[in-house]
Amino acid sequence: MKKIHLLLAGFAMTALVSCKQETTKESNETKKPVKVIERHEPKEVSYSLENTQDWLVKNKESASSLQIAYAINRTDAANLKKMDSIIVPKDLSGDLEFYLPFPLEVEALNEVDKIILFSYPSQTFAAYENGQLVRTGPTSMGREKDQTPTGLFFTNWKAEETTSTFNDEWDLKWNYNIENKLGVGFHQYELPGVPASHSCLRLQERDARYLYDWADQWVLADAETVKVKGTPVVVFGKYDFKAPKPWLALLKNSKSLNLTEEDIQQLVQPHLNTIMKEQKNRAANKA
Repeated sequence: MKKIHLLLAGFAMTALVSCKQETTKESNETKKPVKVIERHEPKEVSYSLENTQDWLVKNKESASSLQIAYAINRTDAANLKKMDSIIVPKDLSGDLEFYLPFPLEVEALNEVDKIILFSYPSQTFAAYENGQLVRTGPTSMGREKDQTPTGLFFTNWKAEETTSTFNDEWDLKWNYNIENKLGVGFHQYELPGVPASHSCLRLQERDARYLYDWADQWVLADAETVKVKGTPVVVFGKYDFKAPKPWLALLKNSKSLNLTEEDIQQLVQPHLNTIMKEQKNRAANKA
């Protein structure tokens, strides 16, 4: 994982710190407020396969350890208990982002105010502000016969609670639509540890609520015309539904799922002109 870089007096410095706080400084190059996040990095990142019930007995009082275990196994509290065995870090002292694939910083996104990335292969998401990772976690995307569409989208409308268009008995909390005609969005729903949705992007409630408050809605000129698009969302990659769960590979290679800055730059680059055009339009309509 890329080391942490803090902006201080206009120079990049590498630092390891023991608490997680957020401050803002001004970039000399962009003159925009840049979020600086102090993070706690574990001494090592390696994994073992543990009996679920035995591990839960030992760690049931540690909220941070539980949250890391849920994320690594792409699940939630209710579904983790159903698993016979789980993958867990040997060192649980770090912040969650050190155990998930996305880099902490992406220089190519420095000018992008906000962007959300969903990785189909690793079943994880990341939210960036001006190139800084501000949120990451697990997801459960479309199952094999109802796969989530990939490409560039923008957040549209949102609802604290709505009913699924696939099944009117399913209540979706903290729902944010990204594809209005197909009814695709991200929202809270159970994460069973595999891609299981009917094309939406399922999230833990803590992450769905965060993105619900963090992302921007579209602005409509009228019922048929979008005046301002919301936050860009890039869904990328393919999931091998016939293969073992990809995160099992972490047992042999803790970096097997890691994405580099260059990886993110390459996947966002084809969409960057559109993203910046829409960002400029949003700024102009705020004036």
